[in-house]
Amino acid sequence: MLVPDPKVVRTLLTRYASLRISQAECEKPQTVRELADVSRALCATMGVSSVEDAIAQADALLISSRRAADGDGGLSLAV
Repeated sequence: MLVPDPKVVRTLLTRYASLRISQAECEKPQTVRELADVSRALCATMGVSSVEDAIAQADALLISSRRAADGDGGLSLAV
């Protein structure tokens, strides 16, 4: 099984969160479309059909990749 690049996953999660905030502040058709697009991309990247499952798997992937980097003496993802 292919493992998604953590940088791509982090970018998708960040975009998803930003769009959810924008939508909560003021719902616009453009924001709704962009949120649907990034939700589909996140689901496809994580290989699941629901955005909730995609977020959970993405979080787990980022946590495991951070642990692997820390264990190898690498920089944490926050750097």
